[in-house]
Amino acid sequence: MAGLGIRLDAGDRMILNGAGVHFLTSAQIRLTNRADFLFGRQIMRPEEADTPARRIYYALQTAYVGTPEERAAALAEAAYYITTFMQETTSDSARTLLSDALQVATEGNFYRALKMARRIIRHEDAVLQGIAPSSELPEEVRGS
Repeated sequence: MAGLGIRLDAGDRMILNGAGVHFLTSAQIRLTNRADFLFGRQIMRPEEADTPARRIYYALQTAYVGTPEERAAALAEAAYYITTFMQETTSDSARTLLSDALQVATEGNFYRALKMARRIIRHEDAVLQGIAPSSELPEEVRGS
């Protein structure tokens, strides 16, 4: 049987096509059809969206795994946060990455946009901690 196999431990969480799933016991599942899903550390709770980059991620997450009704509003919210971040940052690399993330999200490739948003979170964390100059993304941020 073809598909994507995933192993989840007791206590793990998953969002599958907009539905929250909490695993009470360890489970091994196989998705045999196309599905929009996130699990484990990929899932950001609303209270964790407490910085500009994290708000971008949360909005893109909602656009990806939310209901069809939530998708358009979440994409508009992500576009607002991305545009604002691009106006405020001094990093050309961050602006390019954000522009690319918005483009792929607009095309419906939300998972790829989320990967880019995780890179922006790492950049933001580095800048806020004073680890790297804000004009360039650190080496570990440039990767996916």
